[in-house]
Amino acid sequence: MKATVSSGQRERLVIVGNGMVGHHCVEQLVSRGALQRFEVRVFGEERQRAYDRVHLSEYFGGSCAETLALCEHDFYDANGVHLHLGEAVLEIDRERCEVVTAEGRYGYDQLVLATGSYPFVPPIEGSSGNARLVYRTLDDLDGIRAAAAGARRGVVVGGGLLGLEAANALKSLGLEAHVVEFAPRLMPVQLDGEGGAALKAQIEALGVGVHLSRATQSISVGETYRYRMNFDGGEHLETDLIVFSAGIRPQDALGRGCGLDIAARGGVVIDNHCRSSDPRIFAIGECASWNGSVFGLVAPGYSMARNLAALLMGEAAVAFTGADMSTKLKLLGVDVGSIGDAHGATPGSRSYRFIDEANSAYRRLVVDASGKHVLGAVLVGDNSYYDTLLQYAQNGIALPADPAALILPQGGGAPALGADALPDSATICSCHNVSKGAVCAAIDSGCSDLAAVKGCTKAASGCGGCAALLKQVFEHELTARGVAVDKSLCEHFAYTRQELYGLVRVEGIRTYSELLERHGKGHVGCDICKPAVGNILASCWNQPIMDPALVPLQDTNDTFMANMQKNGTYSVVPRIPGGEITPDKLIVIGQVAKKYDLYTKITGGQRIDLFGAQLHELPLIWGELIEAGFETGHAYGKSTRTVKSCVGSTWCRYGVQDSVGMALRLEDRYKGLRSPHKLKFAVSGCTRECAEAQSKDIGVIATDKGWNLYVCGNGGMRPRHAELFATDLDDETLVRLIDRVLMFYIRTADKLQRTSVWRENLEGGLDYLKQVILDDSLGLASELEAQMQHVVDQYECEWANALNDPEKLKRFRTFVNDRRADPDVHFVREREQRRPAAPLHLIPTVEEAV
Repeated sequence: MKATVSSGQRERLVIVGNGMVGHHCVEQLVSRGALQRFEVRVFGEERQRAYDRVHLSEYFGGSCAETLALCEHDFYDANGVHLHLGEAVLEIDRERCEVVTAEGRYGYDQLVLATGSYPFVPPIEGSSGNARLVYRTLDDLDGIRAAAAGARRGVVVGGGLLGLEAANALKSLGLEAHVVEFAPRLMPVQLDGEGGAALKAQIEALGVGVHLSRATQSISVGETYRYRMNFDGGEHLETDLIVFSAGIRPQDALGRGCGLDIAARGGVVIDNHCRSSDPRIFAIGECASWNGSVFGLVAPGYSMARNLAALLMGEAAVAFTGADMSTKLKLLGVDVGSIGDAHGATPGSRSYRFIDEANSAYRRLVVDASGKHVLGAVLVGDNSYYDTLLQYAQNGIALPADPAALILPQGGGAPALGADALPDSATICSCHNVSKGAVCAAIDSGCSDLAAVKGCTKAASGCGGCAALLKQVFEHELTARGVAVDKSLCEHFAYTRQELYGLVRVEGIRTYSELLERHGKGHVGCDICKPAVGNILASCWNQPIMDPALVPLQDTNDTFMANMQKNGTYSVVPRIPGGEITPDKLIVIGQVAKKYDLYTKITGGQRIDLFGAQLHELPLIWGELIEAGFETGHAYGKSTRTVKSCVGSTWCRYGVQDSVGMALRLEDRYKGLRSPHKLKFAVSGCTRECAEAQSKDIGVIATDKGWNLYVCGNGGMRPRHAELFATDLDDETLVRLIDRVLMFYIRTADKLQRTSVWRENLEGGLDYLKQVILDDSLGLASELEAQMQHVVDQYECEWANALNDPEKLKRFRTFVNDRRADPDVHFVREREQRRPAAPLHLIPTVEEAV
């Protein structure tokens, strides 16, 4: 056993908990020079140093513990902080002022509890093993991943924030996901009834089952799946694994054990300075209870940590008096926002509601009795309104004459307040409590770019939800100070992407070196300008990207015309226009996959991905595919990816137009089109919308009279519904308008900017875009169509081009001087093709099951 640790003249400060809040407390202490005054010792029960729990779901998307870590591996050592990972504090001895671990006893003069919370698991008969998983730590996620191996269905108990995150995790692991919620709606704390209904509809549309008002009584052995969840009332649901996310409870066991005051609903009782009933012991974050409330968000915990650090350093500490629990979330790709008094509980409050049942969108604005100030809001389906409404609510800004205008469709969110309308006290970043005044002070102190402002204030370094508002304030303040906002692409080009595009197009520039010589500075370029210029050249002239002058401009995926996977192998994605494929071509894909031992997967864009190809195999695989009539699918490029289609009038009894034929025409026209970001299309044969056209960059929906055109939607990190642009178009007009929209986007968008973001940033919004494209207000229509036709005429399958050039094929060698693979390197796939859980003849029919 270790003896009690003594620290000489410095006070001994012990922090129990190395989560986000505990780590933030350490950061605050370090930044204030606390190591001159304190010997700081931090205990973490987990083996990993502090990591970002807000983005925990990214762990299933390829992130690792190191990626999610909140600091560099040497942060604690470099700052003289003693970090004890995997060493849980078991007891607090208040009489001797010591904490006790399995390794020994450590003395303290001041003690901070930042132990967070633990998942609540209801006492349900039969819950154990894979029927009792939780979603809280990286170890928990590893357990879920292991339990998902060989499983087909997973259920999450709890329809709150973490429950929906857990459901997304199960879905990402390839399981059929279900959510069981005791309340009559999802996210009952943040959402009202209509908001919960809209969220339910959106989540069900994503293929996640939602079961409301269900209380699980017991868990027994299942018939078709591993377990059977038996609900109150006689209903049941079978599953292979169960993840409990039914809420959290304060991790207050240490406080209870040493006799600190504990709140009736749990949590170490603290005052306005985070001090417990023992003046030497403080509590911050989810283990603390202030005024009977426990705050389950990171921003209030960070606020406590800042206040406590100031107090410990003898600074004038701001009292902690509660926290704004407003949240902006993305759950399974669905926007959800909740601000202030979202339920309208304030006496005399009134509400404005916008309900869009067709798109499962909902917005509610709660105002005070006078109708002059915002009290709260609920948003489901579109968070572009959130930032503006939050500023109205937080800063008491007077409402416009028609408050409903703040939540009615604007084609890009609520009318922006403008940075000049925000007072200096307005909170820009709630995670780190950064005000507009703090941003202005950072600029005045010499921060001349956005990165410097972020580094100085930490704004937008938490959840990142304030990044757009921060940029708006930063650029406004620079302009107000008479400083021109530098929008240069990089140090080599004092131009925006749009300006460079214009120079390339007008001057007929065909190479990077020529552009650098005429309009840039330096000799070699960088990782910012090279890919951007490569993209511009491809958009203008559509030359094969493997040409010697263009290869150095490409990123890894474009360089090898395949997406590199995490194990160093590559994926092969042949183009399957409109999802239409012949049996012979299907057989060829199967034969190729079998021959080269490739993992195969059907994508959401109606293609077949082949994973696991080694570099030297790529030409061999593509040689066989091209011989069978396939072309490259451009899955590796910022270009047209897919044109998804339903079967339309060819087969469907509801189809009113030939959606497959139109999808084939569009994909054949725009294949190989390079753009600032990837492009996805869809064509639906009727308003039932089976091809999901309204979530695509270009969406086409058939009508009795022709086609309706939708533009600038997308899924991914920032989902946005496409907007109706033109109606009842004939085939030729439809194609002409798409030519114009796409080429105008290519000409004017910023680098790596999706069509949705481009559209949101267009001054004048959708009306302006209609004027340019439909009314030809700029006189560009013919020019845009001609430029698109040039790109179309220049199309050449990039893989076919490479296969016909021995010099280009030399790039596809593991070793420069040998075509063979390295015999000492073996690729091991982490995931094998799934097999049926049981032979088909053993699976009961519906009649047998009944």
